[in-house]
Amino acid sequence: MSQPDVQFLKAFSDALNRHDIDAVMDMMTEDCVFHAIAGPELRGKSFVGQSEVRQALENAWKTAPDAAWVDGEHFVVGDHGFSETTYQGTTADGARSEARMVDVFTFRDGKIAVKNAFRKNRPPIDV
Repeated sequence: MSQPDVQFLKAFSDALNRHDIDAVMDMMTEDCVFHAIAGPELRGKSFVGQSEVRQALENAWKTAPDAAWVDGEHFVVGDHGFSETTYQGTTADGARSEARMVDVFTFRDGKIAVKNAFRKNRPPIDV
């Protein structure tokens, strides 16, 4: 299986923006790990395996139904890659977030094995 490239990361980002959970999960290994932007652990809350990662992403989309990652720049170096984007989303209570962020990826067997998310800690913005 070929190593992911910039086009692969663009396709992953597009799937996230469509909230296409099946396409997203098809691009991740069976034992994938997602380190969220916040949580009690050193790397944030960690979700391990297809089931936990699927649930975490679906819950994030429920929390901010208009969640999108725009202005993406994608890079791949060996078995690692990263995407720098602007996260935009509005929660049910009307709080609007917009902040730059980076996802750092580790690839294995042509898929994403680890997605480690980092986002600027910015207060909600007025719209």
